[in-house]
Amino acid sequence: MYWINLALTRMGFWITWALIPIVVEIIPAIVSTIKLMRIHLHEPKLTPPGKWPWVTIIVPVYNSEDTLFECIRSINNQTYPKSAMQVVLANNQSTDNSFGAYARAQNTFPELILRYVNTDKGKARALNTAIYESIGIYVINIDSDGLLEKNAVKNMVLRFENDSSIAAMTGAILPKREMVENVKGFWHKMLAKNEYYEYAQAFLSGRTIESSKDQLFTMSGAFSAFRREVLMETFLYDIDTIGEDTDMTFQIRTRLGKKVVICADAIFYVEPISGFSELYTQRQRWQRGELEVTESYMSQTASLKRFFKNFLVRRMIIDHTFTFPRMIWTFASFVLVAFGYAPLILILSYALIYVLYVFVAIVNFASVCVILRKYPDEQRFYSHLWWVTLLLPLYMFVNSWIRLIGIINAMTTQATWHMRGVGEEFHRITAVLRDDVETIQEQRRRDRKGK
Repeated sequence: MYWINLALTRMGFWITWALIPIVVEIIPAIVSTIKLMRIHLHEPKLTPPGKWPWVTIIVPVYNSEDTLFECIRSINNQTYPKSAMQVVLANNQSTDNSFGAYARAQNTFPELILRYVNTDKGKARALNTAIYESIGIYVINIDSDGLLEKNAVKNMVLRFENDSSIAAMTGAILPKREMVENVKGFWHKMLAKNEYYEYAQAFLSGRTIESSKDQLFTMSGAFSAFRREVLMETFLYDIDTIGEDTDMTFQIRTRLGKKVVICADAIFYVEPISGFSELYTQRQRWQRGELEVTESYMSQTASLKRFFKNFLVRRMIIDHTFTFPRMIWTFASFVLVAFGYAPLILILSYALIYVLYVFVAIVNFASVCVILRKYPDEQRFYSHLWWVTLLLPLYMFVNSWIRLIGIINAMTTQATWHMRGVGEEFHRITAVLRDDVETIQEQRRRDRKGK
């Protein structure tokens, strides 16, 4: 208690930094958890339709030879009637034998209605072409490198059929737990388990709360569903942005004024992250996609006066603007030590902030455990990862720095799906530093000659 009192009295202005997680994350997390529990306690019982409607499942294919067959197998294993499912594989200029995987699936799953169409290159173009080929009342998009949980399609259609106000929805994305367990290497395994934990909390807790308030920021590009009639009212997927999934979300909710939700009991399993390099490029791509889309849809509403009225303004300030003070205060630690502040006080300050973030993770952990009751195996695996709550703040801190880099790169480079990796970024930084050192040395030589 002595050291805590010392930190609070001597570092008052520094401790005010702890107000950010308290006001922005801890209090909302507690309130959201209470709301989440209430939602699940009063979850309505869904009534199956007399006849299951036609559903079109679109799978964009690009060099998917290694994963496409298993993806189709997961579609074949759905509890939804195969006679009411159309599967469109939209090949956007693959250079491998993805067609061979399709041909094998045709022979292995004869009851599936499979189509293979060739499109121009790019995921957005593939989706747009396949939408015109679709015949279903509902259209579901999934990535070719993931697997559908066996009840995913049925659960989505049930939500649509029981609530005519829903125009579109996203499913829950989780890394495959077997693959997470089999990851090799200590640091890679830690990264994969933190990613699993992050996805579980983001989709099953965070997006469920956003959905309940009709404030879902983005539908996952890996797994989303639509009423086809609503899709045809949009401009389809934007081929000029790397955030086409977010753009589609905004088109439906903001431009058309229709409802977008999450179906938390429709799960799509993806491969765990391959390493830090993928995390670095992936999160920058997400960051840039969000910035591009929000710039288009918030040009008239981006004002601090709308912080409490417009959830998009709050989202951008919390997710993006706060990355800058985090950077400033991180470097300010070293400056304060240089000005004579005790390093122990700084360490205690950061320890307090860390404990607060761990508390947020624990609150979210409890809410996700409740949601996963329908999936005992998934709940058991998630529960065994309780210790990740202690690491998650550090993982999210690293992600905040990657987002900051993404913001800076978004302001200085042209958007593209092919982001610069960690190695290339490091090479560019060292090249700039080397050039600066050589410039300084050259200037010193000139100064000496001048004397």
